[in-house]
Amino acid sequence: MSSLQKPIGIYFEHPEWFKPLFAELDRRELPYEKIDAAHHLFNPSEKESRYSLVVNRMSSSAYLRGHGQGIFHTAGFATHLERIGTRIINGSVATAIETNKSRQLSLFESLGLKYPASRVINHASRAVDAAKELRFPIVVKVNIGGSGAGIIRFDTIEGLQAAVDNNQIDLGIDQTALVQEYVTPRGGNIHRVEMLDGKFLYAMKVFTTGESFNLCPAEICQIPEVQSADFCLMEAPKKGIQVEAFTPPADVIAAVERIVAAAKIDVGGIEYLIDDRTGDVLFYDINALSNFVADAVNVVGFDPYARFVDYLETQLPVVAVAAQGELATA
Repeated sequence: MSSLQKPIGIYFEHPEWFKPLFAELDRRELPYEKIDAAHHLFNPSEKESRYSLVVNRMSSSAYLRGHGQGIFHTAGFATHLERIGTRIINGSVATAIETNKSRQLSLFESLGLKYPASRVINHASRAVDAAKELRFPIVVKVNIGGSGAGIIRFDTIEGLQAAVDNNQIDLGIDQTALVQEYVTPRGGNIHRVEMLDGKFLYAMKVFTTGESFNLCPAEICQIPEVQSADFCLMEAPKKGIQVEAFTPPADVIAAVERIVAAAKIDVGGIEYLIDDRTGDVLFYDINALSNFVADAVNVVGFDPYARFVDYLETQLPVVAVAAQGELATA
């Protein structure tokens, strides 16, 4: 079997988010195979993959659906694929960054980019000590999150102390968390910049009430009974969410390009806000999982899944040529 005859492996966990991706692959009649990331096995002694390339769509919010084991399993699977020479979209480095907010802050620091003042703890008993070094309000944010899960806001140190005393702080599946200053975003919105192949794809302003931290793009403007974008945007404030497409300043796009290059992210979203007090651009989240905004054609003007599959098609010949080269030198 030649490399081009092998299917693309789509390694994913969420049952709904990637239906548009599968539809686009079907439309182009590209061979692919769905890989269940929540119930997976692999043979570490295999010398060649059954896939032409693997698209890693594992979600850090999988633990909310009872699939937290997939998060840790993915790290080993990605490393294995890279060892045997299989192209993986969002490989082991991207996975390591996606699933560790502490690493994300270290990456921002290494690039000289600003982010909310933070401390990292591995036990709830240290939350108050960490908060004393910061300005209230603060948030406690689990290290492995996703979809805004595991974020709790505290307005006073007394409230935080009471939560610690009553064992009400859960540090998540790796028992590590950020204690971070809550920053009021200028204009009441945060920004998410989607990148593909190291380049700008689109960006959104996401307006929130500050009470909800669920910023999952696939669930923004998801109004099943009506598909109108105008209706979506009118209804979204009832959920505390509204979005609009925009183009960030050139210096922000350049910074995001540096982030995805350092994190080796092939496709993903970077989130930032503008500090209302200082006007500073503060980066705060790196998403190697990019499920794109719901109703994207109406929200951003094109289908990002079509662009994504365009990119996957460009990767297939690269895989084939590499395989042929190995055969020629064998």
